[in-house]
Amino acid sequence: MTPTSHLSRRRLLGYGGAGTAAVLLGTGALGASNTYAMPAADGDLFTLGVASGDPSHDGFVLWTRLAPDAFAADGRAGMPDRPVRVRYEVSADERFRRIVRSDSVLAMPELGHSVHPEITGLDADRPYWYRFRVGRDVSPVGRTKTAPHPYAKNTELKFAFASCQAWQDGFFSAYDHLAAEDLDLVVHLGDYIYEYGLKTNKRGVKLPSQFDTETFDLARYRLQYALYKSEEPLKKAHGAFPWIHTIDDHEVENNWAGDISQVDSEPDQDPAVFRLRRAAAFQAMYENMPLRRAQLPSGPDVRLHRRLTYGTLADFTMLDTRQYRSDQPCGDGHHDVCDARYDPDATMLGGKQKQWLLDGFSSSKAIWQVLGNQAPIAQTDWDPSPEVTHVWTDPWDGYVAERNEVLAGAKERDVDNLVVITGDRHTNYAMDLKADYDTAAAPVVGTEFVGTSISSGGDGADMTDEGRKFLAANEHMKFYNIQRGYSRVTVTPDEFRNDFRVLPYVLQPGAPVSTRASYVVQAGTPGAEQA
Repeated sequence: MTPTSHLSRRRLLGYGGAGTAAVLLGTGALGASNTYAMPAADGDLFTLGVASGDPSHDGFVLWTRLAPDAFAADGRAGMPDRPVRVRYEVSADERFRRIVRSDSVLAMPELGHSVHPEITGLDADRPYWYRFRVGRDVSPVGRTKTAPHPYAKNTELKFAFASCQAWQDGFFSAYDHLAAEDLDLVVHLGDYIYEYGLKTNKRGVKLPSQFDTETFDLARYRLQYALYKSEEPLKKAHGAFPWIHTIDDHEVENNWAGDISQVDSEPDQDPAVFRLRRAAAFQAMYENMPLRRAQLPSGPDVRLHRRLTYGTLADFTMLDTRQYRSDQPCGDGHHDVCDARYDPDATMLGGKQKQWLLDGFSSSKAIWQVLGNQAPIAQTDWDPSPEVTHVWTDPWDGYVAERNEVLAGAKERDVDNLVVITGDRHTNYAMDLKADYDTAAAPVVGTEFVGTSISSGGDGADMTDEGRKFLAANEHMKFYNIQRGYSRVTVTPDEFRNDFRVLPYVLQPGAPVSTRASYVVQAGTPGAEQA
């Protein structure tokens, strides 16, 4: 079987493209006709829960996807091939006595019967509650919160960041604890799903046969999201806070770079075929996440880099280090160092996104610049010998010239409080960001907190031999831990505090949570110190 027959355009794009009218009807930009008022199916339509995202000072985007049979093999989740009218309500109180917004949108089959109404005109920096209705069916109630006004001199921000939740590697117990935190928002840094087939898994759960195979087409990506979003802890966390979301690699394929597939054994080595796979992956992502119209994919392209303001206290700059990058200069694994990683033309961001990032450094008035990043920026040498001999070249260690340009650009633009939050590595790190890791006297220009995985990698450990080597090899690394969990962050005008929240196990449900360590960055003094 040839790659193009295995991954045909019809299979990858499903049963209809996401047309403009479908998008506008599903986001509330066009009115929803009463013609489609009848319920779509018997049973619970809201099996995948509700969510909100990308908060602004006067609103947010809401999300749900109608799925009475979420694991239906055709990816349609038990829905008919017609629009269904969905009513939403936003309330200033959790009992819905003071409804401040209500309207209808259409759940269209072209978008997997998902809806993304964008709410505006609300008060800044306050909680709201929301729900959806289809006929007599009512969704769970979600809670969300608007951001402060861009000019507000807010004095505290609380958020969590998370990444890497391989369903097959363990339970999502971390989200039970995250949902119980006192937070303003959640930042998810990628690997929300993993594309692998799930015939065997560490949970020991037998899934229907439609989950056996690798994820290539739209129906299969929809199924993978449905499986992950059926997890009660994840639904609970989505329903408790607004989320800011970006992707890493596994939302499409392990270690992909631009138009390049990195898995030689898979049938998408032709860049044109791989772009079809990307288009399917991005459409399924949009259908299943609380994303705005601005993040609607156009075939294999999607605008995920964006900036969100939280008063004068913090700006969140979300990066996309997959879609515009050049091929990994030295391969996508960890390798002996090679000269190609210093190639000035090698890029993680692409020219336009890099300039957008640097321009944002110049224009921001926020005290703290928080970069949502996918793979570690700081150098992570694997060998404690005096020379740097062995690095992982899929992250920024494979793109040294651009890393130096970005970090130097921040310093040149007087960014005094740069903090990068990162996923990918399934490990907790606290690290200093240096302007040039090849120069011992290079200044520290920022701080990076790498957060561990929700479940990827299984139970993990507090310390490993690899961790001891890492700490010995990287003087700028202050902390290492390989347990599962998430990071809880408190930001004030004076400090940025990161609490590493960890679980002792994930191969069984119900694990407790504790704070393994806390590190603080003082305003005006780059670099983290243990609290």
